[in-house]
Amino acid sequence: MKHIDRLIEAIERSGNPTALGLDTRIEYLPKSLTDELSDSAAIFKFNRTLIDALFDIVPCVKVQGACYEMLGAEGMQIFRDTLFYAREKGMVTIADVKHNDIGASAEAYATAYMNADSPFSSDFVTLNAYLGFDGIKPFMDVCEKSEKNGGGIFILVRTSNPSDGEFQDLVVQGENGSSRPLYECVGLKVGEWGEDFIGMHGYSSVGAVVGATWPEDGKKLRSLLPHTFFLVPGYGAQGATAKDIAGCFDKHGRGAVVNASRSLLCAHKKLKTDDFASAARDEALRMRDDLRGVI
Repeated sequence: MKHIDRLIEAIERSGNPTALGLDTRIEYLPKSLTDELSDSAAIFKFNRTLIDALFDIVPCVKVQGACYEMLGAEGMQIFRDTLFYAREKGMVTIADVKHNDIGASAEAYATAYMNADSPFSSDFVTLNAYLGFDGIKPFMDVCEKSEKNGGGIFILVRTSNPSDGEFQDLVVQGENGSSRPLYECVGLKVGEWGEDFIGMHGYSSVGAVVGATWPEDGKKLRSLLPHTFFLVPGYGAQGATAKDIAGCFDKHGRGAVVNASRSLLCAHKKLKTDDFASAARDEALRMRDDLRGVI
């Protein structure tokens, strides 16, 4: 079974197209946890406890590599252990690293994050396509070799940050002479690259990152890319609502998984409680129902 089919079926079993974003930082943790343990131990316990609290209602977890890299070797061990723990609980895993390189370097990144026996093995990895196909092909090669050893990729197309338009909105001439904003050109390439990786549910294991903060662009990309699955950041703390995201889904309510990070990680702070697991679960259920209301 292709990894994209596993993700789609996990979403349908839970009735919840969301991903838990573990962009975990020490300041997000309750004081009761940081008083008890070292920073590294506290972060892993926080991640593990959230996974235990949510795995039955949230089908997917996205682990943000940068938050662990800044902690050095201990942080990367937490990154690895978090991915493995989430997989053990049955969650689909995304290593959010956004790597972009070519040749042997890209092959090394693909090996590190996508082989089943690699140190940071995950089901999906996020990538930047700025270097073109040379930077993407090594990851696609891993996908193609074996579904057991491979996985899927999500390529940045339309991001959710305020300055994304500095490059992504630039109008460029396409191969057929037509003019499009750059993000649409990248999206069309992603769709083309993914044609040989379409699974039984009609979506490719070569997916796109499409920010929730630009609802009209998400809707346009959905129409342009009928077989491309979207990873959608920007919900909650970044300001996007379920209504903003609705256009990223197809008419059957498929086609996207919506990431939530701070709104889940810091739900306990909003409620002024140390019971971060219960607070995150309540927020995850609220988010699930919010999304169900529009798709």
